[in-house]
Amino acid sequence: MRTFPLPQTGASVSSIVLGFMRITDLDENQIRRLVDTALDVGVTVFDHADIYGGTPHTCEKRFGDAVKLTPAQRERVEIQSKVGIREGWFDFSKDHIVTTVEESLTALGVDHLDTLLLHRPDSLVEPEDVAAAFDELHASGKVLTFGVSNHTPGQIELLKTAVEQPILFDQVQLSIVHSPLIAAGLTANMSSEDQSIDRDNGLLDYARARGITLQAWSPFQSGSASGVFVGDRVNYPELNTALDEIAESHGSTPSAIATAWITRHPANIQVVLGTTNPDRVVEAAAGSDLRLTRQEWYRLFIAAGHTLP
Repeated sequence: MRTFPLPQTGASVSSIVLGFMRITDLDENQIRRLVDTALDVGVTVFDHADIYGGTPHTCEKRFGDAVKLTPAQRERVEIQSKVGIREGWFDFSKDHIVTTVEESLTALGVDHLDTLLLHRPDSLVEPEDVAAAFDELHASGKVLTFGVSNHTPGQIELLKTAVEQPILFDQVQLSIVHSPLIAAGLTANMSSEDQSIDRDNGLLDYARARGITLQAWSPFQSGSASGVFVGDRVNYPELNTALDEIAESHGSTPSAIATAWITRHPANIQVVLGTTNPDRVVEAAAGSDLRLTRQEWYRLFIAAGHTLP
């Protein structure tokens, strides 16, 4: 498992983050096996959200009921959750943030979150309200660090006009196929290329310059109706040929190579897995430790349908 120090804290974290949004239908033994496997291969970050499971705190409670971390395990694991999405609307009000965190702690069976992320951007956000919530949660020891999810640089800067705690993370969608975050910069100022449209407002360079760690969700998804691209030879034949050949040369698997494509980037992007299959966790952990050559990395980028000028 590849690890790296967080830019703003120096704390060491794993390149792989295990997400628990799909554990609703697992029994407690299956959840424990998933967690034990993650711990065995060196995963140090567990990702939750209050909305995972369809009703508030469902997946958090399934986790909390099934998993009793020892003090030593809890000390080396970062538990993060997200807040802000409600049924048909977004809510970054102080009361909602604080109340939801307290409910998440109860569901998870822990006394603090290592990180709280603001989920989808709230257009009605009042930075002072967020700051008051963060201050209260931080002062009480209920949340140690903070971040965001799916936010642009401008939205982060707006929060920072009032929020005093560092914004350490931004969780965004990223895979070889769904990579406007990276692709736009490679065809910058080329009006003839749709790829040059900046859909992220320069988030990648902004995050690197300010020490914000990006977390990539849906790392094996195409971002479209075609779904998972690994093994999809109908929609992505060239990409899967490249994944197979590069995997063979490294004695690895296509899924591991898809993971390695993300972790190869010098921005130290974490890969958020949504799998409930322990074997996939092992694969991804091994992939995070592979260092693709520049030639291999760009071959996959082009095979996924992106353009080099």
